[in-house]
Amino acid sequence: MSAPLILATNSIKDTGYSVDNSVRLDGTDEHFSRTTTQAGTSNKAFTFSCWIKRSKRNSDVPRLLHFGGSGASPTHYISVRFRDDQNGRLSFYTEAGGGAFTLNTNALFRDESAWMHVVVAVNSAATELIDRQKMYVNGTQITSFSSTTGMSFNEDLGFNDSGEVIYLFRKQEDSDHFPGYAAEVAFIDGQQLTPTSFGEFDSDSPTIWKPIDFKDDVTFGTNGFYLEFKDSSALGADSSGNSNNFNYNFGAVNQSTDTCTNNFVTLNPLDVATSGTSTFEEGNLKMTTDKQSRTTFGASSGKWYVEAKYVNNTAASGIAQMDGSNTFNTNSIILTGSSNGTINESGSNTDTNVGAGTAIADNSIIMFAMDLDNNRLYLGKNGLWWTSGSGFVSSDLDSFKTITRVTGDTFGFKCGGGSGTIEWNFGSPPYTISSGNADGEGFGNFEYAVPSGYFALCTKNLSEYGG
Repeated sequence: MSAPLILATNSIKDTGYSVDNSVRLDGTDEHFSRTTTQAGTSNKAFTFSCWIKRSKRNSDVPRLLHFGGSGASPTHYISVRFRDDQNGRLSFYTEAGGGAFTLNTNALFRDESAWMHVVVAVNSAATELIDRQKMYVNGTQITSFSSTTGMSFNEDLGFNDSGEVIYLFRKQEDSDHFPGYAAEVAFIDGQQLTPTSFGEFDSDSPTIWKPIDFKDDVTFGTNGFYLEFKDSSALGADSSGNSNNFNYNFGAVNQSTDTCTNNFVTLNPLDVATSGTSTFEEGNLKMTTDKQSRTTFGASSGKWYVEAKYVNNTAASGIAQMDGSNTFNTNSIILTGSSNGTINESGSNTDTNVGAGTAIADNSIIMFAMDLDNNRLYLGKNGLWWTSGSGFVSSDLDSFKTITRVTGDTFGFKCGGGSGTIEWNFGSPPYTISSGNADGEGFGNFEYAVPSGYFALCTKNLSEYGG
């Protein structure tokens, strides 16, 4: 079956309930964990709910939840995971004393541009076999599975005892880590709930599933928890009222404002040139490459601001038409950092020594102000804007390059053909910045001031200012 998705450009400005933060996970070791201090409400019923945006797939089986022990006899645990070894199936698996019970979807979940809501709800005491384990994506129940193993009636799943370890975003054996973003992570101990406890379809756009404020309307149970990731100094804080706080092994920079109610653009690892090599990290905000790649979405109108940290000055980035071609140079404008900076337009160098003798050093932050209303691109470095012939000297938008386009063409940002590493800040940086600047709507966290009238490229801003 096909579940409705929260599409990159299909967002409304005001959902009524705003999720302010998520957590970004690199898929190598970053995770949350806690050890239960008492037996839970039930070993037979639970509901797990979370919003996630994927950023990388390989041959692993990345976990969203792994709860329970793995003693020699018997093994008791529950796991919600993706089967990337099976091309992206969503899976629920539990091993209990009576055997193993599974759900593996026929649907493949491989989108790395959209947020999705996953709910797994279990009650082994349900009379009907079909009701004992349920899985939902974006408010719709999954009913088509590549494999299933029915849960025994009144099965004691054994996962919820005192002293059990709960892992979020990795397996107990320190493997199968989840790469991507996560928000609104909740575990309801003792109840099998439906998605309507956590979300609803939008009344104006009925294919859009969106979160609701559920905190005061559910009973979390003894080992239940709710992680909102609102406090960058305590990302594992439990908001359920249970104080079931989690330990974690990363820093405040992993807090993100890319959420299920405001989807920010990222690089798209599915939209890359065929030649060369590339590595995507940090939620598709960091790319090491001599390849070219575009962003997950762009705009056809409006004014947009981003920053790119050239970890190596040999890197190149800029803007490009989102035409789906594999040339990546159609009407593109790229700034390469080497040789004091070179501007390349549609595959040909047009301006050299754009720094006017001042090098674009390693770790320089390059600024792009893309004006699709007037077809102009302004280039900056470390807080100053480029003036033709004088280098990066202006405190205001000055010289510009003309964007060649037909009205209605969509433009996004891209890594160019240069080698090296770029860390992108589309509004939620993967690196620590020394200041904090938002756009006029209050979105984004940039190193330098956002020019007046320019905005971070995210779905709330697109619905208001872009096409």
